[in-house]
Amino acid sequence: MGNELLQIIRVSKSFPGVKALDNVSLSVGAGTIHSLMGENGAGKSTLMKCLFGIYTTDSGEFILDGKKVLFFNPKQAMDNGVSMVHQELNQVHTRSVMENIWLGRFPGLPPVYVNHKKMYQDTIDIFKKLDIQINPKAIISALSVSQRQMVEIAKAVSHESKVIVLDEPTSSLTEVEVEQLFRIINNLKDRGCAIIYISHRMNEILRISDDVSIMRDGKMVDTQPASNLTTDKIITMMVGRELSKVFPPKTNVPAEVVLSVEGLTAQYCNLKDVSFTLRKGEILGVAGLMGAGRTELLEGIFGLNTIKSGKIVKNGKVIKTGTPKHAMKHGFAMLTEERRATGIFGVLSVSDNITMANIKKYKKIFYISDKKMSIDAEWAIKTLRIKTPNQRTLIRSLSGGNQQKAIFGRWMLTDPDILLLDEPTRGIDVGAKYEIYQLMIDLAKQGDSIIMVSSELEELLGICDRIMVMSGGFKTGEVDPNTTTQEEIMTLAAKCV
Repeated sequence: MGNELLQIIRVSKSFPGVKALDNVSLSVGAGTIHSLMGENGAGKSTLMKCLFGIYTTDSGEFILDGKKVLFFNPKQAMDNGVSMVHQELNQVHTRSVMENIWLGRFPGLPPVYVNHKKMYQDTIDIFKKLDIQINPKAIISALSVSQRQMVEIAKAVSHESKVIVLDEPTSSLTEVEVEQLFRIINNLKDRGCAIIYISHRMNEILRISDDVSIMRDGKMVDTQPASNLTTDKIITMMVGRELSKVFPPKTNVPAEVVLSVEGLTAQYCNLKDVSFTLRKGEILGVAGLMGAGRTELLEGIFGLNTIKSGKIVKNGKVIKTGTPKHAMKHGFAMLTEERRATGIFGVLSVSDNITMANIKKYKKIFYISDKKMSIDAEWAIKTLRIKTPNQRTLIRSLSGGNQQKAIFGRWMLTDPDILLLDEPTRGIDVGAKYEIYQLMIDLAKQGDSIIMVSSELEELLGICDRIMVMSGGFKTGEVDPNTTTQEEIMTLAAKCV
């Protein structure tokens, strides 16, 4: 390449029971966008965490701007011009946007005196440079996932980083937000930054990348210019075989109406007078832009939001799902958007995480049956092909996609008849996505009903029987995936009510 800003040379890393990285080498040039691809568990995030000082390597070296470096914590990495925007956002939810950006670097003389005026202005300056429209004084917990992701990117830029790692940056962004992110990335590229971009979205990779590296089972398979690659070539290198179809054939046949939601309005969030029906064996998609109220709709049905008015009718009877416990009794299950914050229990094992929602099944008079838990956990691991050294491995050590599959297995064990899935394939590779899609279709085929929120229009068109579109908390229309277009969906998603 000739202008390598970062060189990773023969890096290896092992965890108990698994070799996560096996002599991996990679070169990234200044002013380039270098994408890193591979199935879940291929080692992409592990490699970047070794670079960023989260993990210590077993062997190998990193050369940054001609100098050998070894970081023992993220602060050292950031101080030396390496930043990382994680797939799972690590932020202080109770503090403001600007405090999160400048955490550990507050202007003034902390802790005696913090110059909030300067901190506010510095944040405004960065936001203007990146064209980010967020109030610096807003509390992080009040922002959407996509807004919080933008804040993390701004934080990386505030360090004047030479190398910025973006791990699944578009996994929770809408099409419009993706375009804004790409403008920011190209801006950083023009300023000479080296961008390492991790994503499972093929169209994004081919569009934005200069070079693409493929990893499989902890090893580097190949690095090629993006212009030499196609989606089929990337998939073949990723999974080691050809994957002829992105979506499995839809063999489910929707039947009678099993759920009617009438005029649902939330007390404290953006959900207003939403009505729709769901049929037995149907996969209903929910599309919309940021702030459309898609997540709020699922949370309202599942009892996570207080409902102000409206009713939920299941199998002809009005039901109340004021809490998740009540919702589960009525046969509902919900997979949330943010697995780290509201999905996994990181300090517990894979087995504990899978069986947690079904704990009553394993209770004896004076103890809990570990044997029954182990049998069910093993079923989920095999059925969903969860890559883990064993059941007792802490779930936080798994890749994001394998964590997601474990949560999916958790809810399958509760035997629900209505599944509420919020971005169910977020951060999952193309091979695993196909398996999740097939599982959804199989569940629908056996009579379960599914409501799926997704920011990927292609996914909604490929897997759903019907798509409901929301905007500003309202339902703005319904479309048939077989006859609609992405343009029609986006028009409804941008509609003012």
